[in-house]
Amino acid sequence: MIKLAVGVDDLDHMKRLQAARRKQRGQGPRSPHWVYTRNTPRRTEELLAGGSLYWVVRGVIRCRQELVGFEEDVNAEDGRKYCRIQVKRTLIKTAPQTCKAFQGWRYFEADRAPPDLSKGDTLADMPPEMAAELKRLGLL
Repeated sequence: MIKLAVGVDDLDHMKRLQAARRKQRGQGPRSPHWVYTRNTPRRTEELLAGGSLYWVVRGVIRCRQELVGFEEDVNAEDGRKYCRIQVKRTLIKTAPQTCKAFQGWRYFEADRAPPDLSKGDTLADMPPEMAAELKRLGLL
């Protein structure tokens, strides 16, 4: 799956936001992180067989979180259904890959997903805009 991280500046900002949301919800120290969305994926079995949620930060895929589960629920205030996507807390950095804006989430085929970055990878230290531009130009 792929989803936009709206209002997120960088990965450190995302970590702080996610930690604040877990604290606000009263989640325990070992619970997965929850991402809320309106529509429940239909391909849940396929997604849970080793899938991840890839995050687009400022127009560039920057990281992923491994999928743990999906829960449907209903908002008590307005009666609307929603889906709680459960992901592991760890943000796994990926090679930067530009991505056009979209709404909600999308299925993301594994063959289109960027590879994970390893420690010491020079892309990890490069500003995301620079890495995305160099990749677009075929220099990375």
